Amino acid sequence: MRSLSRRQALAAMSATAAGLLAGSTGTAQAKPAPPDQVEPLGEHFLWGVAASGYQSEGHAPDSNWARYVAAGKTEDPYRESIDFYSRYPSDIQLAANLGVSVYRMGIEWARVQPRPGEWDENGFRFYDNVIAAIRAAGMRPMLTLDHWVYPGWEVDRGGWANPRMVQDWLANARRVVDRYSRADPLWVTFNEPAMYVINETRHGGISVADAPAMNDRLAQSHNAIYDYIHQVQPGAMVTSNVAYIPTADDLVSGALMTRIAHKLDYIGIDYYYGVSPDTLTSGFSFAELWKNSLQPEGIYYALQHYARAFPGKPLYIVENGMPTENGHPRADGYSRADLLRDTVYWLQRAKADGMNLIGYNYWSLTDNYEWGSYTPRFGLYTVDVLTDPTLTRKPTDAVPAYAEITRTGGVPADYRPTRDPKPCSFVDALASCLDPVTVPG
Repeated sequence: MRSLSRRQALAAMSATAAGLLAGSTGTAQAKPAPPDQVEPLGEHFLWGVAASGYQSEGHAPDSNWARYVAAGKTEDPYRESIDFYSRYPSDIQLAANLGVSVYRMGIEWARVQPRPGEWDENGFRFYDNVIAAIRAAGMRPMLTLDHWVYPGWEVDRGGWANPRMVQDWLANARRVVDRYSRADPLWVTFNEPAMYVINETRHGGISVADAPAMNDRLAQSHNAIYDYIHQVQPGAMVTSNVAYIPTADDLVSGALMTRIAHKLDYIGIDYYYGVSPDTLTSGFSFAELWKNSLQPEGIYYALQHYARAFPGKPLYIVENGMPTENGHPRADGYSRADLLRDTVYWLQRAKADGMNLIGYNYWSLTDNYEWGSYTPRFGLYTVDVLTDPTLTRKPTDAVPAYAEITRTGGVPADYRPTRDPKPCSFVDALASCLDPVTVPG
């Protein structure tokens, strides 16, 4: 969602919200009264951290994104990012120290297949070692097959504008599944597919006219690899995580979700920002993410949206976090630890209200390359790529907060969010205006 223009995003949100409110004739299903105390999420709940390959690994092979950087289409040079490639043992230990049970990572196609028809054993060996380290630390891998990056030789063939892309993508994905299914991972096929299309259009990977074809090819690829994963790993859990767009989510992602709806074992949701009438006046920036409104209660509405769209289907927050500007305190005074605790409170409320929530990943374990810039910082551990040659991982206040959350299964029973819910949040305008969440006094 970071690639949409401000005008397009706000227009979509405002128009959709107005239509929903004007066209509603009934009332939303009433929520139970807010409980005085919240219950822990339970011993089987999956707490995790998330990262992607290209954004964190460094030592990047030729790819579409390596070429975007080389062509000057980004704010900052890539350098070696945070050099997860060399430092993965210590980073994985940082995650293990948090008490999480899931570590999300990507298997970079460009690293394991540098040329058509040729797979690199050294590239696979790197991921062998990373996955072995994750499992040795007592965590389960969540493997992303495509986090917006593909090999340079596929760029030369036309990328997702090329009808052969599906065939090529599946050839690699099947190799990855064959190699790593024995690790019993959770699977993510495509990261935020709608945003993938927007980013490729924005950076010139495809033309606007090619966007419908790319959407179609992503759906074909997901459905085909879903079936293959289940052949190789019976009982696998597979998703393609959606970037939740306040109120406009169905408009942006609905068509693709419909295409893959019957081949989703759980619904992966990425939730970051909220929009409400009072924040429309201050604007919404996709260039300065740290200025955007953070509405932790919006994660409840996002979960509720998909609980109603996919009744009974397991729900998993695959990404959620806070951006800061170069690690400085936010202007709104919200700390990373407070947002994390407030968010988890609303997860506990969602679970208590019957939503089949099974897991939550914090994005991200460390700061990384935020698709062209090192200025937005999302990490539990901050890393100054541009100014610190040692790439030291420095803990934020959210590190002890998350460790306590995973130890106790949530926030304390009598916890109250540091901020009141926003009235009529555009995260889900109909539900939040007609049946808003509240906090007991």
